[in-house]
Amino acid sequence: MTRDVCIVGAGAAGAGAAYALRDTNSNVTILEKSRGVCGRAATRRKNGCRYDHGANYIKNHDQRTTQLIRDLGEDGLVDVEKPVWTFDGDGVISTGDARDQYKWSWTEGITQLAKRLLAQTDAAVERETQVAAIDHNPDTGYWSVVDATGTRRGPFDVVLLTPPAPQTAAILTETGWGNQCMVGLREAIGSVEYRTIRTIVLHYPFEREEPWYALVNTDKEHDIGWVAREECKDGHVPDGESLLVVQLSPEWSTEHYDDPLSEVAPDVADMVAALLDDDRLRDPDWVDDQGWRYALPNGVANREIIRRGEPNGLYFAGDWTVGEGRVHAALWSGIEAGERIANG
Repeated sequence: MTRDVCIVGAGAAGAGAAYALRDTNSNVTILEKSRGVCGRAATRRKNGCRYDHGANYIKNHDQRTTQLIRDLGEDGLVDVEKPVWTFDGDGVISTGDARDQYKWSWTEGITQLAKRLLAQTDAAVERETQVAAIDHNPDTGYWSVVDATGTRRGPFDVVLLTPPAPQTAAILTETGWGNQCMVGLREAIGSVEYRTIRTIVLHYPFEREEPWYALVNTDKEHDIGWVAREECKDGHVPDGESLLVVQLSPEWSTEHYDDPLSEVAPDVADMVAALLDDDRLRDPDWVDDQGWRYALPNGVANREIIRRGEPNGLYFAGDWTVGEGRVHAALWSGIEAGERIANG
């Protein structure tokens, strides 16, 4: 029997779930609120550059991740060879933190992860569709999904919600389902807090050489949390240019989230120049930015509670279901949810 499955969100978790369902008797519809796919693993193009301004790479968490990345096709696959170094709240840089033997992206950007996963499926992706609520019909057992315009889609046998926990909790608040497990679901999912991250991109018309690919602040005492050299990825930055992806600390990001780019970019450039001891970096020739209010989970939802809806066709996936804000974590939570749907 063919089942109709609705996946809310085309990030790594949603794309992973669709991939897991590719050879099953499932008609998969993905509803994605933005114009692109892969969520915070985002790529942008500007002025001849291509840059991963959210999640910077996919780590080789385990052998299954390594195998899946290679199975998706090694054409255009980029392994960032230079290491990640560290710095502290005083701006003292230290050699490597020994993280991540492989750091993968693609010449066309990290969004290739979701694009390649979805290319192997028959899933229908409806972009710019923000889901506001889901409803359950107790007589038929089917689900329907209502978007922000009031348009209703369905019926579906299964709904999988993959947005960040606060957004998923908001959808559940508007959910018409009288099952007794709903109170527990809302509380468990709503309890997961997130860190806010704002990224500032700084471009320079000259090339810099460093022994590292990225720097990470390990004591959480600096306004900069992470700075990465996008030119270390093949095909991303033209020769003779430099592009820094600067992710600010959650505290700084929250305080300055809505400040105009024209106001914050000079301050961030000054911080980067001081950290890297290079006054030329105070004057980028162009800048860009992106913010994520729900960037990284600070906790994890109770696994037993969030699976209580599965017998009725309600599933959840995302980094907040496993408590690790990394692309591979979201990806495998989606794949495993897809496998449970297939076997349900």
